[in-house]
Amino acid sequence: MTVRREFDRGLQEMQMLLGEMGGRVEKALANATDALVSLNAIKAQRIVKEDLELNQLEERITELGSKLIATQQPVAKDLRRILAAFKISSDLERMGDLSVDVAKVVLRLEGQTLIKPLIDLPRMSETVRMMIAESVQSYMDENVDLAYKMSKDDDLVDALYSQIIRELLTIMVEDPKTIPQATLLSFVGRYYERIADHATNIGESTVYLVTGTRPDLNA
Repeated sequence: MTVRREFDRGLQEMQMLLGEMGGRVEKALANATDALVSLNAIKAQRIVKEDLELNQLEERITELGSKLIATQQPVAKDLRRILAAFKISSDLERMGDLSVDVAKVVLRLEGQTLIKPLIDLPRMSETVRMMIAESVQSYMDENVDLAYKMSKDDDLVDALYSQIIRELLTIMVEDPKTIPQATLLSFVGRYYERIADHATNIGESTVYLVTGTRPDLNA
């Protein structure tokens, strides 16, 4: 096997692992939101346990990329591809942690009744889940236009978050007994907002890969 073929095979494995990470994060987020809506503690506990597998994938990407740098000494775009993969895997791992944080809120709410039907939080979650999928796809396809779309999607998520906070504040003022649960639900909105920021970071990594410069899509 030539050096280039060995390098390309390593890059392909890294892409495959990133794709798997992205899929797992999407699933974790969707399941965490479902668990929240139904206050399903069993599903929430499963999400917490499965996070270890995501961490292991990130470690595998770091090991593989480090080996490629040490043995192949890539330059220019080849090097950027590996450095971008490091950053993306880190962002995905953090997204997984934030999905676990949502699941932990469910565990803290176990035995309670929701103070209101959840509408905007699931909407926010669905938008964020789409951002996860599209940000990873932008990297796979080196699609700069799709990467820049993350900025607009992030603005939508921020608007939903502000709306949720306003509504929860109104509920708390009208009935102080709702404050503990409303505070936890506001945390969930914050976790979703942070996941969206990490998806935007992945978009930035895609642009960096293709152009060699990293824009600020969170501005």
